[in-house]
Amino acid sequence: MQHDTRTEHDTHTEHAHHTDMHEGRGKVSWSTAARATLHCLTGCAIGEVLGMTIGTALGWGNVPTMILAITLAFFFGYSLTLRGVLRAGVDFRNAVRVALAADTLSIAVMELVDNGVIALWPNAMDAELADLLFWLALAVSLVIAFVVTTPVNRWMIGRGKGHAVVHQYH
Repeated sequence: MQHDTRTEHDTHTEHAHHTDMHEGRGKVSWSTAARATLHCLTGCAIGEVLGMTIGTALGWGNVPTMILAITLAFFFGYSLTLRGVLRAGVDFRNAVRVALAADTLSIAVMELVDNGVIALWPNAMDAELADLLFWLALAVSLVIAFVVTTPVNRWMIGRGKGHAVVHQYH
């Protein structure tokens, strides 16, 4: 007959670890963080490309174009999360709260990095839609934003924040 040699503390610790992982706290894989960041990147990229394209096509200055791109990035980023949460049967008000909690930091970091890269890239802010530089700078800035934001999302999910609050609705 085998005896269970685990102490009450060990059993409690295992239960707490299981509970923490279930609720989104604890060790988080890089692939989980990358998927969350890719989700965020999708909304940001739609908004960024649309905003930069509209602003550039209309001949707007750099500041209004960036403001439009950032606004649209947040709009589309939140919209993608909101769509999934609403589909899970959550009422609109609570779905908005979930989307805000899930995406705000991730989108903010992504936007700061991607717009920072474009602003610092020589001549990128003056490139036109027909210029390869316009599209190259935009694509590279989004890739860099993805790389920088993935560890942020991993850290957030590991603490039950950010995209961790959305997982229960998938």
